Amino acid sequence: MTDDKPADKPADKAADKAADKAADKAVEQPATDQSPENAPEALGEPGLEVRAVGERHGMFGVKGSGDTSGYGGLVAPVVMPGAAQRPYGGWFDTVADQLDPLIEQVVIHRGEITFHVHRDNLVAAMRLLRDDPALRFEFLSGVSGVHYPGDAGRELHAVYHLASYTWNRRIRVETSAPDDDPHVPSVVAVYPAADWHERETWDMFGIQFDGHPALTRILMPDDWPGHPQRKDYPLGGIPVEYKGATVPPPDQRRSYN
Repeated sequence: MTDDKPADKPADKAADKAADKAADKAVEQPATDQSPENAPEALGEPGLEVRAVGERHGMFGVKGSGDTSGYGGLVAPVVMPGAAQRPYGGWFDTVADQLDPLIEQVVIHRGEITFHVHRDNLVAAMRLLRDDPALRFEFLSGVSGVHYPGDAGRELHAVYHLASYTWNRRIRVETSAPDDDPHVPSVVAVYPAADWHERETWDMFGIQFDGHPALTRILMPDDWPGHPQRKDYPLGGIPVEYKGATVPPPDQRRSYN
């Protein structure tokens, strides 16, 4: 007797090869099938509710720079997800029921929920989210700003990211203000952690948080003109000195002849 294994028959090898090929083929699928939540959302696509808030030309917002990439010819709508309809599902409805009188609209996008509230109701909504036993959103992890120049009357958005340690839940609260009246009430009295976050949002976007204890610049010098993350802020061209050097605007850094 011997311990040598018998050689595989040609038919067995062919079967194994076919099985391996089938297994490989099983995982070969378009990226949109693997992650449908990341599929491009076309304006007007059936079954998709979106709201257009402007139109973007090009990729990076640079004009007159001799763009040779081809991206300069792109034209795409700037869209936002539309309002969701009840029932939202699971604990989303629990939170919505408690906030209902203060909500303008609810947006559910890619499995995350955002409650839009009017700025006049912001502090009341945040206090309710913190104190209500059924909600208990004890932690404010950040305040961020967004600028939509085409969203008439709602150009500046302030977004609050909240977490509940009690219920292991996360939500966003979003409010807005017009460019010509960029005032939003501060929530520092409710969530002290908002202090520096509101300062940064003011610094970058120019949103005035009324009632903030010390709304001053936090990243830029106190005398810096403008707010660098606004969409209408110049892309370069602001004299920036570093060890005697000057950074020119993009269209003056090089030329394509």
